[in-house]
Amino acid sequence: MALLVFSGCAGPITEPGRQDGPKIITTNFPLFDFTRVIAQGQCSIAQLLPPGAESHSYEPSPRNIINIQECDLFLYIGGENDQWIKNILDSLGESAPESLALMDCVQTLPEVEIEGMTEVGHNHEHGESCGLEHGTDEHIWTSLRNAQLMVSAICERLCAIDPEYADTYRKNAEAYCIQLEELDGRFVQMVDSAARKSIVVGDRFPLLYFAQDYGIEWHAAFPGCSAQTEPSAATVAFLTDYIRSEELPVVFYIEFSNHKVADAIAEATGVETALLHSCHNVTREQLDVGVSYLSLMEQNYITLSEALN
Repeated sequence: MALLVFSGCAGPITEPGRQDGPKIITTNFPLFDFTRVIAQGQCSIAQLLPPGAESHSYEPSPRNIINIQECDLFLYIGGENDQWIKNILDSLGESAPESLALMDCVQTLPEVEIEGMTEVGHNHEHGESCGLEHGTDEHIWTSLRNAQLMVSAICERLCAIDPEYADTYRKNAEAYCIQLEELDGRFVQMVDSAARKSIVVGDRFPLLYFAQDYGIEWHAAFPGCSAQTEPSAATVAFLTDYIRSEELPVVFYIEFSNHKVADAIAEATGVETALLHSCHNVTREQLDVGVSYLSLMEQNYITLSEALN
């Protein structure tokens, strides 16, 4: 069995498995977490994105590429930000591992720019454009409904490459999907009965799928895949005025943000700031205390229920 060896001072995110089990590599935390819940120790799992790192600025090392080549299953999102993955898989030819792009398993949404946003070009670190006219929003995992589809798709791939444990994988996936469905139902009930239905995010907005699921009206400083951190004065003014007019009690920021924009808006309006987590990655400290996709979404439920009421 080849070992999954990663370089980087932050250390990889890994989950050990049985010695003769499949070796799985994922790009981001939701895919890693979904897989470890399904596998329950039967697979060795590693995440390419280091803990605490932002996916839009990730660059694979030569060791990472070798690990991809040597794994049994490679799981990635499949959007424009993952073009480097497609290039690597194409270059490996017949030696490329079995892979699954999870965007192929859900119904995607186009990225949108709405009133008040700072207009940006959306150029990714890897040279790809996330243009608003044709770009697809890649943050598919922020929908608990998409998460269920993704879990089922990953489960079927694990069953195919490791059929001896197929019953175990399916049992674990079914139990997990019940938990995801239950939380989704709680979000529906909470938003339906809430005093308000709108939020402001003084940051990027990678929660389009989440917002659409529950009919949440939103305004944000930047689109979901923007690398910008400095909004226009018009954007700050619009978001500030919107909070005042709607009498919103909170302005949100997302994980790994310096939340300067949210802080400035909060200072101008006298409201609180709060984290709304897109779940794309976690810190080493969060890993050490057992944070999961489900626990992050549970925290979002608590935070959002307070903000909407």
